[in-house]
This record gives sequence, C-alpha cells and structure tokens, in this order.
Amino acid sequence: MVKHCIRQTASILAGCLLFCFTAQASDLKQRQSELDALQQQISKQQSALADTNAQREKLIQLLKKDEQAIASAARKVNQTQTQLVETDKELTKLNQQQAELDILKKSQQKTLANQLASAYLAGNHDYSKMLLNQQNPATIERLLAYYQYLNNARMASINELQKTLSELEAIHQAQTDKSAQLNKLILEQRQQAKALSNEQAQRQQTLAQLQRTLNTRGEKLEQLQIEEASLKRVVEQALKAMQNSPAMDGLSKGNKLDWPTKGRIRSGFGSRRSGQVKWKGVIMAAPEGQQVNAIAAGKVIYADWLRGFGMVLVVDHGKGYMSLYGHAQALLKNAGDTVSQGESIALVGRSGGQTEPGLYFEVRHKGQAIDPARYCKR
Repeated sequence: MVKHCIRQTASILAGCLLFCFTAQASDLKQRQSELDALQQQISKQQSALADTNAQREKLIQLLKKDEQAIASAARKVNQTQTQLVETDKELTKLNQQQAELDILKKSQQKTLANQLASAYLAGNHDYSKMLLNQQNPATIERLLAYYQYLNNARMASINELQKTLSELEAIHQAQTDKSAQLNKLILEQRQQAKALSNEQAQRQQTLAQLQRTLNTRGEKLEQLQIEEASLKRVVEQALKAMQNSPAMDGLSKGNKLDWPTKGRIRSGFGSRRSGQVKWKGVIMAAPEGQQVNAIAAGKVIYADWLRGFGMVLVVDHGKGYMSLYGHAQALLKNAGDTVSQGESIALVGRSGGQTEPGLYFEVRHKGQAIDPARYCKR
C-alpha cells in the first residue's frame, strides 16, 4: 500500500515538474536559433572585419547566456543532490527508530503477557468473599495492596505499549512522506541532469563558432587584453565594496591555508598567457562539478558572469585581502552572503570559454595580485 502511494505521489510530482522544464527548453531553442542565424551571417560576411567583430561580440553574449543557463542547471542539480543525501540520512534514521521501537514493543508485549499470566495463576479473589470467610484483616489488607500493585503495573505497561504503538504509527507515516520526497527529488535530478546536458551541448556549439572568429594570434591577444580590462574593473568595484565591509581578520601567511579545491596547478602565477599578458592567479585542473571552498572566512562582494573568466565569485577577507574564483560551473553563494573557512561556494567548471575544466584562483591585497602559494599549502 505504501509503495502504491509513493508511486502515485511521484507520478503527480512528475507532471508538476514538466511545466518548468518545458519553459527551460523553450529558452534553449531560442538561443539555438540565434546561434544558427549568426553562423549564416558569418559564412556570408567572413571577409568583413567589422561584421566579424560585431558577430564575435554577439557570440560572446550568447556564450554568456549559455553559461548562465548551465550555472543555473548545475546549481539546481547540486542543491537536489544535497537534499537527496539529507533525505536519505533522515530515512535511515527513521528506519533505525522503527527497529528500536519494534524491539521495545515486543519487550512490552512480553512483559504485559507475563503480568496477565501471573494474575490468572493467582486466581480471582473477591473482596466480599474474603470478609465473609472471616479471613485475617491484616492478610486481606496485604492481598489487596498486592493486587492493587499488580493492577497498577498492568495499566502502566498497557499505557507504555499504547505510546509505543502511537510512535510507530507516526514513524510509518514519516517514512511514507520521506520516501515520496525522495522519489520527487530523484525525478527532479533526472530532469535537471538532462537540462544540464542540453545546455552544455548548446554552449559547445557557441564556443566552437566563437573560436572560429579568432583567426589570428593578434585577435586572440586582443581578446585577452579585453578580458584583463574586465577583470580590472571587477577588482576596482570589489575594492570599493570592501570599504563598507565589517572588520575581518584578513589572510595570514603564518598558518598556511587549504587550496580552494583538489587538483594540480596547470598554469602558475606569473606565467605567460600570450604576448605580454600574464596570469594574475593560477589555473587548477580539477573535475567538473567538484566543490570549490572558501580559503578563509569573509563576505561575498561579487558573484556574476565575467567575460573571459566565466562565472566568478570574489570574497572579501578584510584588511584589504580578497580571493577570486573563476571558470566556475555554478556559484553557490550570492553577493552579500557571509562564508566561513572551508565552506562550499562554487563548483569547478569551464565557463568563460574554457575547453578544459578547472578553477581560476587569485589572491589580492589592496588590488594587487599575489602568488596564492604564499598563503595556500601544497
């Protein structure tokens, strides 16, 4: 009966979810249509530099929409996964409570059965008959006290058993509810995973078309310089935001901090990107979707998409220190949120036009980039 109710509940929930994902699919179809139109324009006007630059900017904006959609889908998947784990833990706890209550119920039933058997063996003594038989009043008093004690013990056992049965009923109902919730979450996760896959495929098409517009080394260098300028503006905004932040401890080089995620350094601090453009932080190679943690406590002062760096999150740690996390698949915190050291704040991704998953990580003091290795331990 419980399984039937769960299946029926899951079926209703699946219908409710369909509307949300239909709207999401419509948005994806619109972006695919925009990309197709741009591809046709580029093939016709490849020789016109001005047209190519304009189309490149349109592609970058389309890439932004793609990566924001991916971030939204990935964030939902992450939230659902967290809820799945918590719900499964709660269901396991309920199952343990049920097992304990079943043992208690059997013990109480056995105790009550023994008490009833003892009362039966003692016989049915009538108070009036004992008086007429002129039994010793002291003996009568002792027997009455004994029977009253047995009766009270039986009533207490009955009440305890009733309480246990009520608790078991409540546990069974909670198990049914949690099982239905678990089925709902599983359905959501399947739909969200499908949406995420579709968004990633759309992004890949947009990125491939964008890369075809960067024909020369000079054009690629120009794009890097534009991206550097975008990052500089974000840092300047962050510095202004830090002026209104509460007093915090900053970063200490004495006690080395953990790196924000597990992975190897693919591009080191100060290494050359192209021409005179160098890395102001490090690129950490890591699996897509892996957790990114705050290196220290602080306040989120920026959480948005940034050209060339994708989904970016900046944390103010106080005393002029900030840390920056880029190329994320999804941001798990918003501007204004406070975070604790080691708290999950993002997921490793490849946003910002990256072809390989990884995390871009910076540490800055009063706006100046510092080698993160000075603060994070190997």
